[in-house]
Amino acid sequence: MKITRKRIVFDRSGADKKKGELTIQNLVKVSVKNLVEFLLRSGSLDNRFGGVNRADEGARIHRKLQKAGGEGYQAEVFLSHTVERYGITYQVEGRADGVLTNKEGIVIDEIKTTLVPLERITEDFNHAHWGQAMCYAYFYVVQHQQERIAVQLRYYHVDTDQIKEFQRTFMLEELQRFYFDLLDQYRKWAQLQQGWLAVRKQSIQELNFPFSSYRAGQRQLAAAVYRTIAADGMLFCQAPTGIGKTMSTLFPAIKAMGEDKTERIFYLTAKTITRQVAEDALLRMREKGLRLKTITLTAKDKICFLEERNCNPEACPYADGYYDRVNDALYDLLEHEEAMTRQTIACCAETHKVCPFELALDVSLWCDAVIGDYNYLFDPVVYLKRFFSGKKEKYVFLIDEAHNLVDRSRSMYSALLSKAQILEAKRLAGKENKRIYQALGKVNAEMLSMRKQCEELGQKGITQKDFPKELVQLLHQFVHCMEEWMERHRGESMVPEVLQCYFDARFFLKITELYDDHYLTYIAVQGSEVRVKLLCMDPSALLRQAMERGSSSILFSATFSPLDYFASVLGGDEVSKKYALPSPFDAQNLGIFIAGSISTKYNDREKSLRPIADMLYAMMREKRGNYMAYFPSYRYMNDVHEVFRTIYPQVRTLLQSSGMREAEREQFLEQFDAAGSESLLGFCVLGGVYAEGVDLQGDRLIGTAIIGVGLPQISVEQNILRDYYDQVNGMGFPYAYQYPGMNKVQQAAGRVIRGESERGVILLIDSRFTTGSYRALFPPHWQHAQYVRNREELCEKLREFW
Repeated sequence: MKITRKRIVFDRSGADKKKGELTIQNLVKVSVKNLVEFLLRSGSLDNRFGGVNRADEGARIHRKLQKAGGEGYQAEVFLSHTVERYGITYQVEGRADGVLTNKEGIVIDEIKTTLVPLERITEDFNHAHWGQAMCYAYFYVVQHQQERIAVQLRYYHVDTDQIKEFQRTFMLEELQRFYFDLLDQYRKWAQLQQGWLAVRKQSIQELNFPFSSYRAGQRQLAAAVYRTIAADGMLFCQAPTGIGKTMSTLFPAIKAMGEDKTERIFYLTAKTITRQVAEDALLRMREKGLRLKTITLTAKDKICFLEERNCNPEACPYADGYYDRVNDALYDLLEHEEAMTRQTIACCAETHKVCPFELALDVSLWCDAVIGDYNYLFDPVVYLKRFFSGKKEKYVFLIDEAHNLVDRSRSMYSALLSKAQILEAKRLAGKENKRIYQALGKVNAEMLSMRKQCEELGQKGITQKDFPKELVQLLHQFVHCMEEWMERHRGESMVPEVLQCYFDARFFLKITELYDDHYLTYIAVQGSEVRVKLLCMDPSALLRQAMERGSSSILFSATFSPLDYFASVLGGDEVSKKYALPSPFDAQNLGIFIAGSISTKYNDREKSLRPIADMLYAMMREKRGNYMAYFPSYRYMNDVHEVFRTIYPQVRTLLQSSGMREAEREQFLEQFDAAGSESLLGFCVLGGVYAEGVDLQGDRLIGTAIIGVGLPQISVEQNILRDYYDQVNGMGFPYAYQYPGMNKVQQAAGRVIRGESERGVILLIDSRFTTGSYRALFPPHWQHAQYVRNREELCEKLREFW
């Protein structure tokens, strides 16, 4: 829904048309589909059936039936109607599936695809379906000054290709009564939103920057963001730690909203901690008078009230009758809340006995800003279709810590199936589920032939440019059998492993729809196992396509170097803006030392253990405090830790372990207390939970050592990526290994110095840091780095620094 409060001029149509101009103070714009579904929806949530991509499949079926409509059939007919009622002017519009002209007159055609057996579908199966068609019928008779019209509702069964059809004839007065009744039901919602938009706009116009002054670089970043939004552009910005990226992006985006340059803000992040930072920034602005409705979306598994999530009315009381109660919950939230957090949503959902996850999605449509994970925009399956399935809107995407989006998007747009999973699902489905059993058997047989192909070539894995068409065809058959079973056995549960295999097969098929020259297929064989992976090599086109659902995108990170690399893999083009800000901190407050005499390459690691331990002790010896050392692997970290503890048992150490729970991670960080009476050295993994998003301010962390250049572990898939970019641009090693590695290094180094008055040291241990190719990747505030040949020289330089 879109509501504007400004003077606009328009010409009425049809029965409401008058000569001259009409000035409207309050205009409510809403689509037919959203209006009808919002008011007439009823029943329960139920996730037990649904196809691989029903939206795309439905569109294909619509086109098929529309094409078969003949000469008198017009497809996708745009219809709109504007009317004033009780002081509110409603502009409602949409596209009728079809308008058929025959010898009996005009017929409005509404097409619905379904998996429900047609014998279950009666004339009154779904009031909202009739509602949409009746709105289009009313608009048509008003515009064409007719007194009666026929409405045709057609249900197309996806699996059987059968059609069930209902037809009714309506008089103008009957349609008008129905339509005006809808508008009257909607009036309280329109009034609620109108009043809110006036309050919001005034508060934004009166809002000043919520701090007494801008930090160094902060005004420049805010200005760049504002200009990008005003120009409907794309910005890639490296904003080093300390600038205040969150406020510098949110504040100008909100000011742009107050000037009608955007309708909604999406703040997208990779981690929960950064979502909290966005909430804190909004709270700060609220304390200065901002009025903004915001929601933080929480993953379904985290917010679900059940011990084991099961979204169907038989298993979940919050799914049962959800649509009958949700609008009361929505109104409650909108009347009483502005900052809708996980706790706020859960409390309201419990009160009204509705699903908290679905409630959050429903209320997000009424919010000014949405905070959530990257998935809600970029994931090919779970992106927010309620926002992004229609025409492009004036949305702003603020994408935080966007360096994380490179690996996330490659994973998001890749798919994997394994023979072991298929075989286990076949066994668990059992012969009693004959069609599913046989379908999985055929998939397994095809994967056996793939294994044989690899064996004949004498290889453990092969890559190919095209996806495996025979396998895909068999997966379609399996998915079809599963969906047929689920429809026939609604209310019954399928074995979880079989159900998961079905979901994975659906996703695999979805990725084949995206598959193009940016993909490769990798078939790997190990013993009896066969793994087939559709690898997204370059996600840039898919990311750009997702960001084109809005009008502007700002991607920012403290470690976005080299900018050209990140812009190329994250969807930038020749007109995208790139902006690198200098660090706001005095470079002299940061001591950077390179121990270039130590090699940490894999073959040299055994002999590097003692020299690294000595360097770590030397780093700590000149000033008491808390330090962290980051290693490229757990094994390397553990080996150095063992040597260090043997030689320097007097130093207190902490050791990160794999699979630490949230409470254990918090306890680990709590040990880094600024008031500690002894020095502390934390041994951590580069790229792990303590290497990014950790904010140890003040004296809680005064130094870090980074061992190695952070290269991703050498693997077949990483080498496939290297070879791909060697062919594309001759930059295989930098794109696959060097740039991602240095990003990890810079992230870990960024844990030191979080405020302008802090001082700290960074020790880089690896001979490769002395080479030109790596020095070229150092950010500007590292250019004063000094080389140290041994631990004595390091101690001497640290004494000078401190």
